[in-house]
Amino acid sequence: MDNAYLIETIIKVVVILLVFSALAGIGTYFERKVLAFMQRRLGPMNVGPFGLLQVGADGIKLFTKEDIIPSGVVAPIFKIAPVITAATAFMAAAAIPFLPAFTLFGYEVHPIVADINIGILYVLGVMAVGLFGPLLGGMASANKFALLSAARAAAVFISYEVVTGLAALAPIMMVGSLSLIDFNNYQIENGWIVWSQPLAFILFWIAAFAETGRTPFHLIANDHEIIDGFGTEYSGMRWGLFFIGEYANMFFISFVIPIIFLGGFGDGTVLGAFALLGKMAFFFFFFLWTRAAWPDVRPDQLMWLCWKVLMPLAVINVVITGFVMMF
Repeated sequence: MDNAYLIETIIKVVVILLVFSALAGIGTYFERKVLAFMQRRLGPMNVGPFGLLQVGADGIKLFTKEDIIPSGVVAPIFKIAPVITAATAFMAAAAIPFLPAFTLFGYEVHPIVADINIGILYVLGVMAVGLFGPLLGGMASANKFALLSAARAAAVFISYEVVTGLAALAPIMMVGSLSLIDFNNYQIENGWIVWSQPLAFILFWIAAFAETGRTPFHLIANDHEIIDGFGTEYSGMRWGLFFIGEYANMFFISFVIPIIFLGGFGDGTVLGAFALLGKMAFFFFFFLWTRAAWPDVRPDQLMWLCWKVLMPLAVINVVITGFVMMF
């Protein structure tokens, strides 16, 4: 049994790495198509039918492009920073139940690498460690714009981690567990948590945009300043690892939100599995939609929103939840 569990775990890890690495590339295709549709353009069209092979072309370019280490950088840290971003993104996936359990050739498969009893804390904690990727990448670069981007990244990630944690605290108080499987099971009997915690849902959703560095909080990469922020001096697959980490985080947080607030996969039927995938697809699409519809806010506006609006609301919501549960 131990051997079977070990083999199953290894297969899960490999599948997650392969599937979500591929989805990061496919996600860029959908993003470019969605943005083009909303802005009355065509998007990728030349490489393959409807531009579908553009993903492959981009992948070949990243793998074959010269890996340049500029002079003046702190080379060891410069090299390891992109690995931190990608690794922490995939490590966070270990505690996420992507589908309900199912039977394959008489063997029950649980599509979660590890159902640990601190699941949500683990996911948020590991994603928070991902801050060190852009921070170290920018600090190790010999470029003032990259350093500025790293400082912005640290300010945004640290600030919105507070909001994310406080927003998740109220549902945790209701469920009495940190396991995402327990969150799913709780909502089977008691209904979706979003109906009793609408403010926590909105706060968590807003913080997810900041955590992933997406518009309107896209102050980290600085592409509105015609550079790539902390990734300015990166090339080839090192830049690609930053890129994969960002899109993998978008997919993973798009799973976490419906599992915590929107019933997850329900009672584990095929319909529930498709429902979870549909919810995930909606949240991922919303990341793209927002980029097409909203401008970026200024850094001071971003900090003002976090510390003077969202965090006080999150604290008030936790206090009210505590009083309601007491009485």
